[in-house]
Amino acid sequence: MPPPNSSLPLAAAPMSDPSPYPSPPPNPLAAASSFLHHHLSSLASRFAAPRPALAAARPPGPHGAAAQPLALGPDEVARALTGTPVFTVCNSSNEFVLVSDPATGLRSLGLLCFRSEDADALLSHVRTRQPVLGKGAKVVPITLDQVYMLKAEGIAFRFLPDPLQIKNALQLKSGLTGFDGVPVFQSDLLVVKKQKKRYCPVYFQKEDIERELRKASKSSKGSALSKQIMVGSLEDVLKKMEINDRNSGWDDLIFIPPGKSLNQHINEVSA
Repeated sequence: MPPPNSSLPLAAAPMSDPSPYPSPPPNPLAAASSFLHHHLSSLASRFAAPRPALAAARPPGPHGAAAQPLALGPDEVARALTGTPVFTVCNSSNEFVLVSDPATGLRSLGLLCFRSEDADALLSHVRTRQPVLGKGAKVVPITLDQVYMLKAEGIAFRFLPDPLQIKNALQLKSGLTGFDGVPVFQSDLLVVKKQKKRYCPVYFQKEDIERELRKASKSSKGSALSKQIMVGSLEDVLKKMEINDRNSGWDDLIFIPPGKSLNQHINEVSA
């Protein structure tokens, strides 16, 4: 995975066509076309919609212990996101290529893809529908901590999740017919303490958390593993990190990049 460009795309270059993909969608996104349409047609209600809860379990402190009502700052939330790449399309001036939602009048948004092939499909669409804008356009990797800090500065983004992980989340949450947001996975069995710090890992891929659970609990297999996994949305978790006090348990979260283990990621961010 190449590192993100040192020169971040901080400016915004809107596309005149508000639709992010033609109809029918490009072949690489065919399986996710209805999901993409859902994301772009319900942006206004996205954060208000109920989502599956992801726990930030922390044993209660000593009775009478003084509370610290100081919420996490943007830099602290961003630190938990360090190292996870997403992909977007930038023009030749290294500016975000934006889309809009005309149904809601919401301002232009940067699309961030969790799969590089989805960003490649978006790039192909830009080059086809907007040749001038598409000239010199490219797919740019950027890490979630960088995205979060740009969001804190007022730049608006929406994520295009991995459709496979949407499917995985729906399989784990019986009764749900749709999933709003980027699915993330957690298990209390994987909470660890290293060098006096507590880590509650959150995974972007069900396959990664299952691999870690097999190591931690060799007796658990198949459906037994699934029962140990909680599902939530990235957007909801970040919102709760922002509004909850320090030492509430939400400050223990650490997001594990796809394909990596908790130990590997901790060693990399601590180096």
